[in-house]
Amino acid sequence: MIPLSLNQIAEVTGGQVHDTDNPEAEVTGFVEFDSRKVAEGGLFVALPGAKVDGHDYAQTAMDKGATGVLAARTIGVPSVVVPPLEARDGDHSGDNSDLAANDPDGSARAVVAGMSALATFVAHELTEKHQLNIVGVTGSAGKTSTKDLIAQVLNRAGETVAPPGSFNNEIGHPYTVLRCTEQTKFLVSEMSARGIGHIAHLASIAPPRFGVVLNVGTAHLGEFGSRENIAKAKGELVEALPAAADGGVAVLNADDPFVIAMKSRTTARVVTYSAAQPLASGADYFATDIELDDIARASFVMHSPGNKPQQVRLNVFGAHQVSNALAAAAVGIESGMQAAEVASALSQARTASANRMDVNTRTDGVTVINDAYNANPESMRAGIAALGYTAAARPGARSIAVLGEMGELGHDAIAEHAALGDELARYGVSDLVAVGESPAVRAMAESAHAKGIFTRLAGDAGEAIEITRGILSTSPAGEEDWHAREAKDVVLVKASNALGLWQVAESLLEDKQRNTR
Repeated sequence: MIPLSLNQIAEVTGGQVHDTDNPEAEVTGFVEFDSRKVAEGGLFVALPGAKVDGHDYAQTAMDKGATGVLAARTIGVPSVVVPPLEARDGDHSGDNSDLAANDPDGSARAVVAGMSALATFVAHELTEKHQLNIVGVTGSAGKTSTKDLIAQVLNRAGETVAPPGSFNNEIGHPYTVLRCTEQTKFLVSEMSARGIGHIAHLASIAPPRFGVVLNVGTAHLGEFGSRENIAKAKGELVEALPAAADGGVAVLNADDPFVIAMKSRTTARVVTYSAAQPLASGADYFATDIELDDIARASFVMHSPGNKPQQVRLNVFGAHQVSNALAAAAVGIESGMQAAEVASALSQARTASANRMDVNTRTDGVTVINDAYNANPESMRAGIAALGYTAAARPGARSIAVLGEMGELGHDAIAEHAALGDELARYGVSDLVAVGESPAVRAMAESAHAKGIFTRLAGDAGEAIEITRGILSTSPAGEEDWHAREAKDVVLVKASNALGLWQVAESLLEDKQRNTR
């Protein structure tokens, strides 16, 4: 964050300074809402929650060197206290997480609003005085992977800040903005939505110059009601961009009809990309000669306007990453980077966010694809495709899908889960471990079983670990000397984050010495 005194923070946030003899004391470090991470000169944000109240840890933060605390009440330490903030009709800024559900007196909303106001001020100062370039990324699937690729590309051109994991709502977004300093050249912001108005709110905190829209799928369909409403929400990003004359650039996926239709919703310059076969007509950035290696890492020739084609060999996993890489390439080249430098950065990029298509091979040859952070129909299909392709490159290997429920699908939940049986069969998956006891999970299991996939049910992550270990430790039917074969099994672990299926992947990797390929 840029250095600001407690008095300045109070002015920006509409709060008042309390319990200090030195209101001009400066915050020179980062903003944190975890007292364990506070460093010298930082600002601690005391978030009240359902189980833990940050105000109870204010003294701990001060003992670790914080200059002060952003709080909703006086707490006996140097602080900027903001008044409670009640929800207002039409105000959607505080419901992109579970914040409002655990905020009876409006104190949590007030603290988050104060942090957002501070982030808005910092973003404006850095944009106007230090030429900070802000990139917004949204879509129903692939936001985190693409954000990570964009950040690793742009880091070649200057200091780049991007959120850890999926810090993409009204809490994580301003937190990430406040990681920027006068030396930051690029901020890559991942923007999520659970309703109309959410992305517009995030864009108002840190107005982007670049807006990347990846796809419009069925994630959060139960909350939006239709894909048309999802498209309306995602398109708020391109509506927030400056005009082309002022440097605004919209990067749109030409392979998605809902996304390409957003061209009419922006005054920014529009560039498009396509990884489909056949290619979308007229795409500015596109890939040809796409090939996958034995663990589904793609290589392709990248084409961009006015540049010599460049060879890219990705080290991230799954055919869907080609589309994500093209989006990252478009941002890099449109920001002034050379095509060869962008191709080199993409070829050296690695998975940066935990439990996102994290592929590891054990010393016994078993490969585990840990994509357990989140799940929706689009990302499930991509994960199953990666599993199927990786196993198909190893004749005789089993492909084992450990899958849990996809959340927030509303009335379509059972149908969408049942449809995964078709996907598992399409990619020749041999085994399914269906985790959970909901009707949707049962529908997935019944569909897979009907397609001839060997299916087991597990009540939770612990039971899934034991079942999967059992599969890996027994021979495939009719194969007596299976320990000696070169082809080793492949396991995909995927579900919505709340199920904690990352524990399955970690346990399987701990069974044998971990060997990252």
